[in-house]
Amino acid sequence: MLSWIRVSCVLLVFAAFFSPPLPAQSTEQLQVGPPPMHRADPPAPDASREDLEKRGDELRTDKDFLDAIDFYRAALKGAPGTASMYNKIGICQLMLQRYKEAKKSFERAIKADRKYADAYNNLGVIEYQNRNYGAAIRRYQKAIALRDDAASYYSNMGAAYFGKRQFDKAIQSYGKAMELDPDIFERTSRGGVLAQLPSPEDRARYDYVLAKLYASAGAPDRSLHYLKKAMEEGYKNIKDVYKDNEFTTLRKDPRFAELMATKTTAVPD
Repeated sequence: MLSWIRVSCVLLVFAAFFSPPLPAQSTEQLQVGPPPMHRADPPAPDASREDLEKRGDELRTDKDFLDAIDFYRAALKGAPGTASMYNKIGICQLMLQRYKEAKKSFERAIKADRKYADAYNNLGVIEYQNRNYGAAIRRYQKAIALRDDAASYYSNMGAAYFGKRQFDKAIQSYGKAMELDPDIFERTSRGGVLAQLPSPEDRARYDYVLAKLYASAGAPDRSLHYLKKAMEEGYKNIKDVYKDNEFTTLRKDPRFAELMATKTTAVPD
């Protein structure tokens, strides 16, 4: 699952072919990494569907996405039309930044099972990566209509609302995500699709929102962490921390006074 997120571009390939070579003494040379390669032995012809899927899951956990796709596809031969298998293939393709292929896989998952909520959510991630925030929100809403207890759906929708700068709706979605899973933002910040926050102002607001949510949830350590990040990003309305009700309890924490006294300066991009 994928929540909040920024995926890097692959335009370095064009630079390698069409840009003049950099001087030998340059310390800023770019190098295109090798394409993904197969590292595992191919699926055994007589392997069971269960064993193939299990091996695919192991390879996906190890980030061997190409090999995982091979095993999932082999498993599909024994159970064509399985929505969960198409969804797993799509996730691997998404991690390989093969967005068009991933979209087709998620659409196949939905065709196999019109009520497969994860596939709608993952289609929303594809739209989000393309900055089609309105379309992403509609996908997330469909997923939530089918399953309303998945924190990542609400977290993803919050990120899309943030992209549309509809901050009140973003806060509502984030709040619901945290209600369902208090650790949702910690996991996505370490390994998920990060929220697309193009400007320092938006990043600062995002960190302040998380600080407010964690303060409201009674998690002072995390609240102070994100409050510090908001200050480092130069959040313009940082003085709101003294009047926002969510910070009432946090303001009694000695660490709050220490943090606000540091006058943390914005970190340049």
